[in-house]
Amino acid sequence: MKFRDTAQIKSGGRAKAYGQAAKELGVSVKEVRTTAGGARVLATDEELSAAESQELVRGLQSQRAVEYAEPDVLMRPLATSNDTFYELQWDLHEERAGIRVPAAWDSSTGGGAIVAVVDTGITQHTDLMPNVLPGYDMMSDPARARDGNGRDPNPQDEGDWYDDAECGFTTASALSSWHGTHVAGTVAAVGNNGQGVTGVAPGAKILPIRALGACGGYMSDISDGITWATGGAVPGLPANSNPADVVNLSVGGPGYCSTTMQRAINDGVGRGAAMVVAAGNENQSAGNSSPANCQNVITVAASDRQGNRAPYSNYGSAVDVTAPGGSMEIEVSGGIASTYNTGSTVPDQETYAYSVGTSMAAPHVAGLAALMLSTNEQLTPQQVEEQLKNSARPLPGTCTEGCGAGLVDAAAAVAAVLPGPRLPPPRRRPRFPNRARRPRPPLSRTTPS
Repeated sequence: MKFRDTAQIKSGGRAKAYGQAAKELGVSVKEVRTTAGGARVLATDEELSAAESQELVRGLQSQRAVEYAEPDVLMRPLATSNDTFYELQWDLHEERAGIRVPAAWDSSTGGGAIVAVVDTGITQHTDLMPNVLPGYDMMSDPARARDGNGRDPNPQDEGDWYDDAECGFTTASALSSWHGTHVAGTVAAVGNNGQGVTGVAPGAKILPIRALGACGGYMSDISDGITWATGGAVPGLPANSNPADVVNLSVGGPGYCSTTMQRAINDGVGRGAAMVVAAGNENQSAGNSSPANCQNVITVAASDRQGNRAPYSNYGSAVDVTAPGGSMEIEVSGGIASTYNTGSTVPDQETYAYSVGTSMAAPHVAGLAALMLSTNEQLTPQQVEEQLKNSARPLPGTCTEGCGAGLVDAAAAVAAVLPGPRLPPPRRRPRFPNRARRPRPPLSRTTPS
Protein backbone atom coordinates (compact mmCIF):
# COMPACT_ATOMS: atom_id res chain seq x y z
CA MET A 1 0.00 0.00 0.00
CA LYS A 2 1.05 3.61 -0.48
CA PHE A 3 0.28 6.63 1.70
CA ARG A 4 -0.58 9.89 0.01
CA ASP A 5 2.36 11.67 1.64
CA THR A 6 4.80 9.23 3.24
CA ALA A 7 7.13 12.01 4.31
CA GLN A 8 4.62 13.22 6.95
CA ILE A 9 3.54 9.81 8.28
CA LYS A 10 5.98 8.34 10.76
CA SER A 11 6.30 4.68 11.69
CA GLY A 12 3.90 5.01 14.64
CA GLY A 13 1.21 6.52 12.46
CA ARG A 14 1.68 3.88 9.83
CA ALA A 15 1.42 1.09 12.42
CA LYS A 16 -1.81 2.63 13.71
CA ALA A 17 -3.26 2.66 10.20
CA TYR A 18 -2.32 -1.00 9.69
CA GLY A 19 -3.76 -1.96 13.06
CA GLN A 20 -7.12 -0.35 12.34
CA ALA A 21 -7.49 -2.30 9.12
CA ALA A 22 -6.37 -5.61 10.62
CA LYS A 23 -8.33 -5.43 13.87
CA GLU A 24 -11.52 -7.01 12.55
CA LEU A 25 -9.57 -9.99 11.18
CA GLY A 26 -7.72 -10.62 14.43
CA VAL A 27 -4.27 -10.46 12.81
CA SER A 28 -1.27 -8.18 13.05
CA VAL A 29 0.47 -6.46 10.14
CA LYS A 30 4.10 -5.53 9.72
CA GLU A 31 6.10 -3.71 7.06
CA VAL A 32 8.43 -5.89 4.99
CA ARG A 33 10.05 -3.38 2.67
CA THR A 34 9.48 -0.32 0.52
CA THR A 35 9.15 -0.63 -3.26
CA ALA A 36 10.89 1.58 -5.81
CA GLY A 37 7.59 3.43 -6.25
CA GLY A 38 7.33 4.29 -2.56
CA ALA A 39 4.68 1.70 -1.63
CA ARG A 40 5.03 -0.36 1.55
CA VAL A 41 4.94 -4.15 1.23
CA LEU A 42 3.02 -5.56 4.20
CA ALA A 43 2.70 -9.06 5.64
CA THR A 44 0.23 -10.52 8.15
CA ASP A 45 1.28 -12.83 10.97
CA GLU A 46 -0.92 -15.63 9.61
CA GLU A 47 -2.18 -16.73 6.21
CA LEU A 48 -5.45 -15.15 5.06
CA SER A 49 -8.06 -16.56 2.72
CA ALA A 50 -8.77 -14.71 -0.52
CA ALA A 51 -11.89 -13.17 1.03
CA GLU A 52 -9.99 -12.06 4.15
CA SER A 53 -7.22 -10.54 2.02
CA GLN A 54 -9.79 -8.52 0.11
CA GLU A 55 -11.34 -7.38 3.39
CA LEU A 56 -7.94 -6.18 4.64
CA VAL A 57 -7.32 -4.32 1.39
CA ARG A 58 -10.71 -2.61 1.62
CA GLY A 59 -9.95 -1.61 5.22
CA LEU A 60 -6.69 0.01 4.18
CA GLN A 61 -8.24 1.72 1.17
CA SER A 62 -10.96 3.27 3.34
CA GLN A 63 -8.45 5.45 5.20
CA ARG A 64 -8.03 8.98 3.88
CA ALA A 65 -4.26 8.95 4.24
CA VAL A 66 -3.93 5.96 1.92
CA GLU A 67 -3.39 6.58 -1.79
CA TYR A 68 -3.98 2.93 -2.75
CA ALA A 69 -3.81 -0.60 -1.40
CA GLU A 70 -3.77 -3.84 -3.38
CA PRO A 71 -2.87 -7.52 -2.98
CA ASP A 72 0.73 -8.52 -3.71
CA VAL A 73 -0.31 -11.15 -6.25
CA LEU A 74 1.85 -14.24 -6.73
CA MET A 75 2.43 -14.46 -10.47
CA ARG A 76 3.51 -17.47 -12.51
CA PRO A 77 5.05 -18.01 -15.92
CA LEU A 78 2.37 -17.78 -18.60
CA ALA A 79 2.56 -21.46 -19.42
CA THR A 80 -0.33 -23.86 -19.59
CA SER A 81 0.91 -27.35 -18.81
CA ASN A 82 4.04 -29.33 -19.58
CA ASP A 83 2.22 -32.65 -19.37
CA THR A 84 2.85 -35.11 -22.18
CA PHE A 85 -0.71 -35.38 -23.50
CA TYR A 86 -1.94 -31.90 -22.66
CA GLU A 87 -2.11 -30.94 -26.33
CA LEU A 88 -4.60 -33.78 -26.86
CA GLN A 89 -6.93 -32.23 -24.30
CA TRP A 90 -8.93 -30.08 -26.72
CA ASP A 91 -11.70 -30.06 -24.14
CA LEU A 92 -9.61 -27.82 -21.88
CA HIS A 93 -7.92 -25.38 -24.22
CA GLU A 94 -9.29 -25.32 -27.77
CA GLU A 95 -11.03 -22.02 -28.44
CA ARG A 96 -13.93 -23.39 -30.45
CA ALA A 97 -15.39 -26.03 -28.14
CA GLY A 98 -13.07 -26.20 -25.13
CA ILE A 99 -14.03 -24.74 -21.77
CA ARG A 100 -11.19 -22.19 -21.60
CA VAL A 101 -9.49 -23.59 -18.52
CA PRO A 102 -5.96 -22.10 -18.94
CA ALA A 103 -7.21 -18.57 -18.33
CA ALA A 104 -8.98 -19.75 -15.16
CA TRP A 105 -5.71 -21.23 -13.86
CA ASP A 106 -4.34 -17.69 -13.65
CA SER A 107 -6.68 -17.28 -10.65
CA SER A 108 -6.99 -20.80 -9.25
CA THR A 109 -5.98 -24.40 -9.80
CA GLY A 110 -8.42 -25.71 -7.20
CA GLY A 111 -6.21 -25.73 -4.11
CA GLY A 112 -8.16 -26.49 -0.94
CA ALA A 113 -11.22 -27.90 -2.72
CA ILE A 114 -12.28 -31.56 -2.38
CA VAL A 115 -14.25 -33.38 -5.08
CA ALA A 116 -15.89 -36.71 -4.30
CA VAL A 117 -16.06 -39.09 -7.26
CA VAL A 118 -18.88 -41.56 -6.59
CA ASP A 119 -18.09 -44.20 -9.18
CA THR A 120 -16.34 -47.55 -9.75
CA GLY A 121 -13.52 -46.64 -7.39
CA ILE A 122 -10.00 -45.83 -8.47
CA THR A 123 -6.86 -47.63 -9.63
CA GLN A 124 -3.28 -46.79 -8.70
CA HIS A 125 -1.97 -44.11 -11.06
CA THR A 126 1.01 -41.81 -10.57
CA ASP A 127 -0.84 -38.99 -12.33
CA LEU A 128 -3.63 -39.22 -9.74
CA MET A 129 -2.44 -40.52 -6.38
CA PRO A 130 -0.78 -37.29 -5.14
CA ASN A 131 -4.24 -35.73 -5.26
CA VAL A 132 -6.21 -38.67 -3.79
CA LEU A 133 -7.57 -38.66 -0.24
CA PRO A 134 -8.65 -41.76 1.72
CA GLY A 135 -12.06 -42.75 0.39
CA TYR A 136 -14.47 -45.62 0.97
CA ASP A 137 -15.92 -48.71 -0.69
CA MET A 138 -19.71 -48.39 -0.31
CA MET A 139 -20.60 -51.57 -2.16
CA SER A 140 -22.67 -53.78 0.12
CA ASP A 141 -22.82 -56.77 -2.27
CA PRO A 142 -19.47 -58.70 -2.14
CA ALA A 143 -20.19 -60.57 -5.38
CA ARG A 144 -20.84 -57.40 -7.35
CA ALA A 145 -17.87 -55.71 -5.68
CA ARG A 146 -15.54 -58.66 -6.42
CA ASP A 147 -13.48 -57.98 -3.32
CA GLY A 148 -14.89 -60.74 -1.15
CA ASN A 149 -16.41 -58.46 1.48
CA GLY A 150 -18.91 -55.69 1.97
CA ARG A 151 -18.23 -52.07 2.76
CA ASP A 152 -14.67 -51.23 3.74
CA PRO A 153 -12.21 -48.31 3.62
CA ASN A 154 -10.55 -49.48 0.37
CA PRO A 155 -12.03 -47.77 -2.73
CA GLN A 156 -9.79 -49.75 -5.11
CA ASP A 157 -11.56 -50.51 -8.41
CA GLU A 158 -11.52 -54.31 -8.64
CA GLY A 159 -12.93 -54.31 -12.18
CA ASP A 160 -16.52 -54.13 -13.43
CA TRP A 161 -16.30 -56.68 -16.27
CA TYR A 162 -19.16 -59.09 -16.84
CA ASP A 163 -20.03 -62.12 -18.97
CA ASP A 164 -22.80 -62.62 -21.51
CA ALA A 165 -26.25 -62.37 -19.92
CA GLU A 166 -24.73 -61.72 -16.48
CA CYS A 167 -26.47 -58.35 -16.28
CA GLY A 168 -29.69 -59.48 -17.96
CA PHE A 169 -30.64 -61.89 -20.71
CA THR A 170 -29.86 -59.45 -23.53
CA THR A 171 -26.54 -58.06 -22.32
CA ALA A 172 -23.30 -58.97 -24.08
CA SER A 173 -20.05 -59.37 -22.19
CA ALA A 174 -17.86 -56.33 -21.49
CA LEU A 175 -14.37 -55.67 -20.18
CA SER A 176 -13.67 -53.49 -17.16
CA SER A 177 -14.26 -49.81 -17.85
CA TRP A 178 -11.96 -48.20 -15.21
CA HIS A 179 -14.64 -45.53 -15.30
CA GLY A 180 -13.85 -43.95 -11.94
CA THR A 181 -10.16 -43.59 -12.80
CA HIS A 182 -10.99 -41.81 -16.05
CA VAL A 183 -13.49 -39.49 -14.37
CA ALA A 184 -11.09 -38.66 -11.52
CA GLY A 185 -8.36 -37.74 -14.01
CA THR A 186 -10.61 -35.23 -15.73
CA VAL A 187 -11.36 -33.60 -12.39
CA ALA A 188 -7.89 -33.42 -10.88
CA ALA A 189 -5.06 -35.25 -12.61
CA VAL A 190 -1.78 -33.74 -11.41
CA GLY A 191 -0.67 -30.78 -13.54
CA ASN A 192 2.79 -29.72 -14.69
CA ASN A 193 4.47 -32.95 -13.61
CA GLY A 194 5.79 -33.66 -17.10
CA GLN A 195 3.59 -36.68 -17.69
CA GLY A 196 0.17 -37.64 -18.92
CA VAL A 197 -2.79 -35.31 -18.70
CA THR A 198 -3.90 -32.35 -16.61
CA GLY A 199 -7.15 -32.19 -14.67
CA VAL A 200 -9.53 -29.25 -14.83
CA ALA A 201 -8.61 -28.54 -11.20
CA PRO A 202 -5.09 -29.97 -10.81
CA GLY A 203 -4.71 -28.45 -7.35
CA ALA A 204 -7.89 -30.01 -5.96
CA LYS A 205 -8.16 -33.29 -4.05
CA ILE A 206 -10.14 -36.37 -5.09
CA LEU A 207 -12.22 -38.33 -2.58
CA PRO A 208 -12.91 -41.70 -4.25
CA ILE A 209 -16.19 -43.40 -3.29
CA ARG A 210 -16.68 -46.87 -4.76
CA ALA A 211 -20.38 -47.55 -5.39
CA LEU A 212 -20.39 -49.22 -8.83
CA GLY A 213 -19.13 -52.68 -9.81
CA ALA A 214 -20.16 -55.48 -12.12
CA CYS A 215 -23.46 -54.53 -13.82
CA GLY A 216 -23.58 -51.21 -11.98
CA GLY A 217 -24.46 -50.35 -8.41
CA TYR A 218 -27.48 -50.07 -6.14
CA MET A 219 -29.10 -46.72 -5.56
CA SER A 220 -28.93 -47.26 -1.80
CA ASP A 221 -25.13 -47.64 -1.92
CA ILE A 222 -24.76 -44.56 -4.13
CA SER A 223 -26.99 -42.53 -1.81
CA ASP A 224 -24.98 -43.59 1.24
CA GLY A 225 -21.85 -42.66 -0.71
CA ILE A 226 -23.19 -39.13 -1.19
CA THR A 227 -24.01 -38.88 2.50
CA TRP A 228 -20.62 -40.13 3.69
CA ALA A 229 -18.70 -38.04 1.14
CA THR A 230 -20.35 -34.83 2.31
CA GLY A 231 -19.77 -35.43 6.01
CA GLY A 232 -23.04 -37.09 6.95
CA ALA A 233 -23.35 -40.09 9.26
CA VAL A 234 -23.78 -43.57 7.78
CA PRO A 235 -24.57 -46.41 10.24
CA GLY A 236 -21.57 -48.63 10.88
CA LEU A 237 -19.08 -46.39 9.07
CA PRO A 238 -16.45 -44.07 10.56
CA ALA A 239 -16.86 -40.35 10.05
CA ASN A 240 -15.33 -38.85 6.92
CA SER A 241 -12.58 -36.47 8.02
CA ASN A 242 -12.41 -34.82 4.56
CA PRO A 243 -15.96 -33.75 3.60
CA ALA A 244 -16.33 -32.95 -0.08
CA ASP A 245 -17.13 -29.51 -1.48
CA VAL A 246 -18.32 -31.03 -4.76
CA VAL A 247 -19.78 -34.46 -5.57
CA ASN A 248 -19.48 -35.89 -9.09
CA LEU A 249 -22.12 -38.45 -10.06
CA SER A 250 -21.33 -39.84 -13.50
CA VAL A 251 -24.03 -42.46 -13.01
CA GLY A 252 -27.53 -42.95 -14.25
CA GLY A 253 -30.51 -45.21 -14.54
CA PRO A 254 -34.03 -44.97 -15.95
CA GLY A 255 -36.98 -43.79 -13.94
CA TYR A 256 -37.88 -41.17 -11.38
CA CYS A 257 -35.63 -39.68 -8.71
CA SER A 258 -36.14 -41.88 -5.66
CA THR A 259 -36.91 -40.47 -2.24
CA THR A 260 -33.72 -42.03 -0.87
CA MET A 261 -31.55 -40.43 -3.55
CA GLN A 262 -33.27 -37.06 -3.30
CA ARG A 263 -32.88 -36.94 0.48
CA ALA A 264 -29.17 -37.80 0.23
CA ILE A 265 -28.71 -35.04 -2.35
CA ASN A 266 -30.71 -32.49 -0.35
CA ASP A 267 -28.77 -33.26 2.83
CA GLY A 268 -25.44 -33.09 0.99
CA VAL A 269 -26.34 -29.71 -0.50
CA GLY A 270 -27.45 -28.62 2.95
CA ARG A 271 -23.96 -29.45 4.21
CA GLY A 272 -22.53 -27.16 1.51
CA ALA A 273 -21.62 -29.58 -1.30
CA ALA A 274 -22.47 -28.89 -4.94
CA MET A 275 -23.93 -31.94 -6.75
CA VAL A 276 -22.84 -32.43 -10.38
CA VAL A 277 -24.54 -35.23 -12.34
CA ALA A 278 -24.36 -36.65 -15.86
CA ALA A 279 -27.44 -36.13 -18.06
CA GLY A 280 -27.30 -39.68 -19.44
CA ASN A 281 -26.41 -41.25 -22.78
CA GLU A 282 -29.70 -42.42 -24.28
CA ASN A 283 -30.28 -39.51 -26.71
CA GLN A 284 -33.55 -38.69 -24.99
CA SER A 285 -34.90 -36.28 -22.40
CA ALA A 286 -32.69 -36.14 -19.32
CA GLY A 287 -35.91 -35.99 -17.36
CA ASN A 288 -36.18 -39.76 -17.89
CA SER A 289 -32.87 -40.47 -16.16
CA SER A 290 -31.99 -40.44 -12.46
CA PRO A 291 -30.22 -38.68 -10.78
CA ALA A 292 -30.25 -36.24 -13.72
CA ASN A 293 -33.91 -35.56 -12.96
CA CYS A 294 -33.40 -34.99 -9.23
CA GLN A 295 -33.74 -31.54 -7.69
CA ASN A 296 -30.79 -29.53 -6.32
CA VAL A 297 -28.33 -30.99 -8.83
CA ILE A 298 -26.32 -29.50 -11.70
CA THR A 299 -27.23 -31.71 -14.68
CA VAL A 300 -24.62 -31.78 -17.45
CA ALA A 301 -25.14 -32.65 -21.11
CA ALA A 302 -22.22 -33.56 -23.42
CA SER A 303 -20.82 -31.71 -26.44
CA ASP A 304 -18.36 -32.82 -29.14
CA ARG A 305 -15.18 -31.25 -30.49
CA GLN A 306 -17.17 -29.08 -32.91
CA GLY A 307 -19.38 -27.77 -30.13
CA ASN A 308 -22.51 -29.71 -31.08
CA ARG A 309 -24.59 -31.73 -28.67
CA ALA A 310 -22.93 -35.14 -28.72
CA PRO A 311 -25.20 -37.61 -30.59
CA TYR A 312 -25.68 -39.85 -27.53
CA SER A 313 -26.24 -37.07 -24.97
CA ASN A 314 -29.54 -36.62 -23.19
CA TYR A 315 -31.07 -33.18 -23.45
CA GLY A 316 -34.04 -31.02 -22.53
CA SER A 317 -35.35 -28.93 -19.67
CA ALA A 318 -33.64 -31.02 -16.99
CA VAL A 319 -30.21 -30.01 -18.35
CA ASP A 320 -28.50 -27.07 -16.62
CA VAL A 321 -25.24 -26.73 -18.58
CA THR A 322 -23.16 -28.55 -21.19
CA ALA A 323 -19.49 -29.60 -21.14
CA PRO A 324 -17.24 -31.64 -23.43
CA GLY A 325 -18.09 -35.33 -23.40
CA GLY A 326 -16.52 -36.03 -26.77
CA SER A 327 -17.47 -38.15 -29.76
CA MET A 328 -15.28 -40.63 -31.60
CA GLU A 329 -17.60 -41.24 -34.55
CA ILE A 330 -15.25 -39.31 -36.86
CA GLU A 331 -11.88 -39.82 -35.19
CA VAL A 332 -10.61 -41.10 -31.86
CA SER A 333 -9.03 -37.75 -30.99
CA GLY A 334 -12.56 -36.40 -30.59
CA GLY A 335 -12.77 -38.30 -27.31
CA ILE A 336 -11.78 -37.11 -23.85
CA ALA A 337 -8.24 -38.12 -22.85
CA SER A 338 -7.68 -39.07 -19.22
CA THR A 339 -6.12 -41.54 -16.82
CA TYR A 340 -6.87 -45.25 -17.33
CA ASN A 341 -5.68 -48.82 -16.76
CA THR A 342 -4.55 -51.56 -19.17
CA GLY A 343 -6.32 -54.43 -17.37
CA SER A 344 -9.06 -56.31 -19.21
CA THR A 345 -10.68 -57.54 -16.01
CA VAL A 346 -8.55 -56.86 -12.91
CA PRO A 347 -6.24 -53.83 -12.58
CA ASP A 348 -2.93 -54.01 -14.40
CA GLN A 349 -0.67 -51.14 -15.55
CA GLU A 350 -1.51 -47.46 -15.51
CA THR A 351 -2.10 -45.81 -18.86
CA TYR A 352 -4.17 -43.12 -20.61
CA ALA A 353 -7.13 -43.47 -22.94
CA TYR A 354 -9.94 -41.67 -24.72
CA SER A 355 -13.53 -42.16 -23.59
CA VAL A 356 -16.84 -40.48 -24.43
CA GLY A 357 -20.09 -39.90 -22.59
CA THR A 358 -21.92 -37.53 -20.32
CA SER A 359 -19.81 -39.29 -17.69
CA MET A 360 -16.88 -37.41 -19.18
CA ALA A 361 -18.81 -34.12 -19.36
CA ALA A 362 -19.85 -34.03 -15.69
CA PRO A 363 -16.30 -34.08 -14.22
CA HIS A 364 -15.40 -31.03 -16.32
CA VAL A 365 -18.10 -29.16 -14.41
CA ALA A 366 -17.15 -30.74 -11.08
CA GLY A 367 -13.56 -29.61 -11.64
CA LEU A 368 -14.74 -26.14 -12.61
CA ALA A 369 -16.86 -25.97 -9.45
CA ALA A 370 -13.68 -26.77 -7.49
CA LEU A 371 -11.87 -23.89 -9.20
CA MET A 372 -14.73 -21.57 -8.27
CA LEU A 373 -14.84 -22.69 -4.64
CA SER A 374 -11.08 -22.43 -4.35
CA THR A 375 -11.37 -18.86 -5.62
CA ASN A 376 -14.24 -17.95 -3.30
CA GLU A 377 -14.87 -20.32 -0.41
CA GLN A 378 -18.01 -18.42 0.59
CA LEU A 379 -20.00 -19.70 -2.39
CA THR A 380 -23.06 -21.80 -1.66
CA PRO A 381 -24.00 -24.73 -3.93
CA GLN A 382 -26.85 -22.61 -5.29
CA GLN A 383 -24.46 -19.79 -6.16
CA VAL A 384 -22.08 -22.23 -7.86
CA GLU A 385 -24.93 -23.40 -10.08
CA GLU A 386 -26.16 -19.90 -10.78
CA GLN A 387 -22.73 -18.61 -11.75
CA LEU A 388 -22.04 -21.64 -13.93
CA LYS A 389 -25.21 -20.82 -15.85
CA ASN A 390 -24.69 -17.06 -15.97
CA SER A 391 -21.13 -17.42 -17.30
CA ALA A 392 -21.84 -20.16 -19.87
CA ARG A 393 -21.56 -19.31 -23.56
CA PRO A 394 -23.75 -20.48 -26.44
CA LEU A 395 -22.67 -23.77 -27.97
CA PRO A 396 -20.58 -23.03 -31.06
CA GLY A 397 -22.39 -25.89 -32.80
CA THR A 398 -26.00 -26.97 -32.62
CA CYS A 399 -28.36 -28.22 -29.94
CA THR A 400 -31.97 -27.77 -30.91
CA GLU A 401 -33.29 -30.08 -28.19
CA GLY A 402 -32.09 -28.07 -25.20
CA CYS A 403 -28.60 -27.97 -23.67
CA GLY A 404 -29.26 -25.78 -20.67
CA ALA A 405 -27.50 -22.43 -20.34
CA GLY A 406 -24.84 -23.48 -22.85
CA LEU A 407 -21.19 -24.55 -22.79
CA VAL A 408 -19.47 -23.85 -19.47
CA ASP A 409 -16.69 -21.26 -19.61
CA ALA A 410 -14.06 -21.75 -16.90
CA ALA A 411 -12.40 -18.38 -17.34
CA ALA A 412 -15.70 -16.50 -17.12
CA ALA A 413 -17.02 -18.58 -14.21
CA VAL A 414 -13.93 -18.08 -12.08
CA ALA A 415 -13.76 -14.36 -12.90
CA ALA A 416 -17.41 -14.02 -11.87
CA VAL A 417 -16.77 -15.31 -8.35
CA LEU A 418 -13.57 -13.48 -7.48
CA PRO A 419 -14.00 -12.04 -3.96
CA GLY A 420 -15.53 -8.60 -4.00
CA PRO A 421 -19.10 -7.34 -3.87
CA ARG A 422 -21.54 -9.91 -2.56
CA LEU A 423 -23.04 -12.12 -5.25
CA PRO A 424 -26.78 -11.72 -5.89
CA PRO A 425 -28.97 -14.46 -4.41
CA PRO A 426 -29.53 -17.37 -6.82
CA ARG A 427 -32.81 -17.62 -8.72
CA ARG A 428 -35.07 -20.49 -7.79
CA ARG A 429 -34.93 -23.47 -10.13
CA PRO A 430 -38.15 -23.76 -12.16
CA ARG A 431 -38.28 -27.51 -11.59
CA PHE A 432 -38.80 -29.13 -8.31
CA PRO A 433 -17.38 -44.33 -20.27
CA ASN A 434 -16.83 -45.02 -23.32
CA ARG A 435 -18.72 -47.90 -21.74
CA ALA A 436 -21.27 -45.46 -20.54
CA ARG A 437 -23.42 -46.58 -23.48
CA ARG A 438 -23.79 -50.20 -22.39
CA PRO A 439 -27.18 -51.94 -22.57
CA ARG A 440 -29.39 -50.89 -19.68
CA PRO A 441 -29.35 -53.02 -16.53
CA PRO A 442 -32.44 -53.91 -14.48
CA LEU A 443 -34.27 -50.92 -13.01
CA SER A 444 -33.02 -51.54 -9.50
CA ARG A 445 -29.44 -50.78 -10.42
CA THR A 446 -27.59 -47.70 -11.54
CA THR A 447 -24.75 -47.69 -14.06
CA PRO A 448 -21.98 -45.31 -15.11
CA SER A 449 -23.27 -42.60 -17.45
